[in-house]
Amino acid sequence: MLQPKKTKYRRVQKGKMKGNTKRGSEIAFGSFALKATQECLMTGRQIEAARQAITRYMKREGQLWIRIFPDKPITKKPAEVRMGKGKGAPDHWVCVVKPGRILFEMEGLTEAETKSAFRLATDKLPIKTKLVTRR
Repeated sequence: MLQPKKTKYRRVQKGKMKGNTKRGSEIAFGSFALKATQECLMTGRQIEAARQAITRYMKREGQLWIRIFPDKPITKKPAEVRMGKGKGAPDHWVCVVKPGRILFEMEGLTEAETKSAFRLATDKLPIKTKLVTRR
């Protein structure tokens, strides 16, 4: 699973997910990309599941770039623990995804094959996405 090797702080605040993405909204590496149209907190497991779906469909043809990384810890307190006594321990890692963010990029497959691969990946993700191409 994806998670940072080390971080400056163990726990972070929730924050807000309003507005569109400021960076990462243009295609940088490949010819085709999967772009988010909604906001969400995407977990490392969801990113990995989508990556596996794409790479299995590609069958070692073409190249794939993952443009997001889960670097925000989500804490959770154990079951049946009373209120108070501080914040819980880090449970899993998420990536803040805003509308317009490029999630995956692909090169080396036809547009029809890319569309099929990204459709499989979209089924693994918790948000709606769209396929975009380089101009």
